[in-house]
Amino acid sequence: MSSTDRNDDVEEADRAVATIARRALEHAVRTGAPLELDPRELPESLRAVGATFVTIERRGDLLGCIGTLRPHASLAEDIAANAFGAVFRDPRCPPLAPDEGPALDVHVSILGPPERLEFDSEEDLLRQLRPFVDGLVLEDGRYRGTFLPVVWETLPEPRDFFAHLKRKAGLPATYWSDTLRVSRYTTHVVHAPATRSPRL
Repeated sequence: MSSTDRNDDVEEADRAVATIARRALEHAVRTGAPLELDPRELPESLRAVGATFVTIERRGDLLGCIGTLRPHASLAEDIAANAFGAVFRDPRCPPLAPDEGPALDVHVSILGPPERLEFDSEEDLLRQLRPFVDGLVLEDGRYRGTFLPVVWETLPEPRDFFAHLKRKAGLPATYWSDTLRVSRYTTHVVHAPATRSPRL
């Protein structure tokens, strides 16, 4: 397969992701229910098992972001569930009017496989981080949190990024423990832009 063919396949798969994300979001906002899917009607790229995060924005302002870290359903099902979750299960998302879906931007982050990081100190861990590339999952007992790679845009320094991730997980920014586990992952992001301008 040539590089042109591969690029065409990626573009086609991205269009399918954007289309299902757009449908799922607008259906959720309009009906208050997740979009139900018939697997037989889905393109092959959306039937593959995958893990995603769905982020919704209005005029660049974050409204909600919900996702899964471990693949357990098809990409289409995961996107539909997370689009619904971003609207109704993220406490940051305000109530939305039923006709507001087309005015919202949707970003789908498709997660790559996680890579467990090995380190013997926080300094060792920080040296291994790849700003603007790595998403991180932090786990320690009942505490758990993740940041998508896009968070580097607001926290570009590894030490700040990791400190805020610890806070997100419910731990102090200075926390350290020998039982702390960290994995990283990459994402492929697909943007489904608003199809109508937001009301002012």
